[in-house]
Amino acid sequence: MVMGLGLFLLVFMLGLGLTPPTLAQDNPRYRDFLAKHYDATPQGRNDRYCESTMRRRHLTSPCKDINTFVHGNRHHITAICGDENGSPYGGNLRISTSPFQVTTCKLRGGSPRPPCQYRATRGSRNIVVGCENGLPVHLDESIFRP
Repeated sequence: MVMGLGLFLLVFMLGLGLTPPTLAQDNPRYRDFLAKHYDATPQGRNDRYCESTMRRRHLTSPCKDINTFVHGNRHHITAICGDENGSPYGGNLRISTSPFQVTTCKLRGGSPRPPCQYRATRGSRNIVVGCENGLPVHLDESIFRP
């Protein structure tokens, strides 16, 4: 009994060591998408939120003209790339079948040099993403009209 349990644990531990990382962890474009556009539980969603979040995520050197943060469940965003929460939107793009809470940060003023000042617009809308290997890797900003 003890020998069987020990052998089982050994096989289990070896299996953990040989399991490759998931596709999501191994996809730098997906990680970049999350860093630029995903914020599960935002605080404030006002101009100050935009300025601090854009700075914290290194999107202010130079100042990015516009950026949208999608709020909510990461699984629901990923599901846009499949049939669970998305449908084709032309080319490699897919549109969500359910709306998401979003905050769009638009640069105020004309200078691309810091300090960057942003105007926040909150809303709820369907989002359009570009997908690669079943994961969102691009947020199409063109459908947002703050």
